Amino acid sequence: MINHVTIIGNVGIGGKNPIRIMGILNTSPESFYKKSINITKIQIKNTVKEMENEGADFIDVGGMSTAPYLATTVSEKTESKRIIDAIKIIQNVSNLPISVDTCRAKVARDALECGVDIINDISGLKYDEKMQKVISKFVPSLILCAYSNKSIPGATISITRKILNDSVKIAQKSNIPSKKIILDPAIGFFRKTGQGQFFTKIKSDWLTRDLSIIKNLSSLNQNFPILISVSNKSFIGNILGKKIPSDRLFGSIAAETISVINGANIVRTHNVGATKDAIKIASKFLK
Repeated sequence: MINHVTIIGNVGIGGKNPIRIMGILNTSPESFYKKSINITKIQIKNTVKEMENEGADFIDVGGMSTAPYLATTVSEKTESKRIIDAIKIIQNVSNLPISVDTCRAKVARDALECGVDIINDISGLKYDEKMQKVISKFVPSLILCAYSNKSIPGATISITRKILNDSVKIAQKSNIPSKKIILDPAIGFFRKTGQGQFFTKIKSDWLTRDLSIIKNLSSLNQNFPILISVSNKSFIGNILGKKIPSDRLFGSIAAETISVINGANIVRTHNVGATKDAIKIASKFLK
């Protein structure tokens, strides 16, 4: 846990603040978790209201699935339109800070021009070199995910720390204050093979890597808040033998609870209400 307070959007993280929740809103029909897909205006409106009522502190909007085992890349134009349409709907029904899940500079710029607070970059600012110019201009809060565009021999804690630190340096060179940076160890995005573009290739076992990261979350913070996103991920399906993501609720809640006890400051989830209850219990075990 971090002792100082970081402000993301208008929400305090760390110190005596509670563990925060980021609700996931997918506008991409190709998303791996079909229950999270919201395309129509009424779907988006109702889902945002529900997540806010259940205790979400942020809404994270995605317009393109980046699951490493799926070939789901769409054009920048398509991704941007999906996200901007959703942002406008959200802003009409909620005052929650909005995070946009993208690693493309143009999409990020379009979203920031609409007044979003946070850019959630799955590549940790390493995919699109134009992203640095965009964030330098708008100075948003950033979620930096662990990512390497080079194959790595293993995915130990020290390697993940280095990869994250490389992204922090890019952000700081782009004039992003440390108080606006959050780290995400990218559970599910280290793989030997994949169909997508946005994962780190490793030679070691991906399941072992993900479990090791969750066990050792507190060693990753480097004095920055840690966001964990394990909701309905493949490692849960692997352990439980559940191939269908919607069957992984109980496993997701267990993994989120353990993550909070081990040092997560923000939980990004499809299941806001259930996660809120789990966090309330897990918080009683924090020192």
